Amino acid sequence: MATRRTAKVAAAVRQVVSNAILFGLRDPRVVGVTVLTVEVPPDLRTAKVFISILGDEKTARLTMKGLEAARGYIQSKIADELDLRLTPVLTFVVDPGIKKSIEISKMLRELDLPADGESTPATEDEVLAGEELAADEEDDSEEE
Repeated sequence: MATRRTAKVAAAVRQVVSNAILFGLRDPRVVGVTVLTVEVPPDLRTAKVFISILGDEKTARLTMKGLEAARGYIQSKIADELDLRLTPVLTFVVDPGIKKSIEISKMLRELDLPADGESTPATEDEVLAGEELAADEEDDSEEE
């Protein structure tokens, strides 16, 4: 169970890490990174930073290498800005939740699209409108 202190420290670490990535890092490998959440255990010695990376797998690998290279800089920012006895050791983890939700959304969109050669099921209004058109065409052909 997260105590109020660990929740506050996690929120503060998240803010410092986000600002350091957005405004402090000049590494061209670190682009398209969003800090989603931070988990801090009760001893506050470590912090697991969950991130989301825009782009393909190659971009994600490069970004992770850049973040690992900048870990010391980011930890020094935490030490400067937060009044903690120990600076937590950061571990960066790519959160698969965002990618999974995008994949599920794509699958759902594909299910809504009709397969080749098939039409979508008609609504009741479309059926009634089609019957009226057919009746009008029959009336026109009888008059001729």
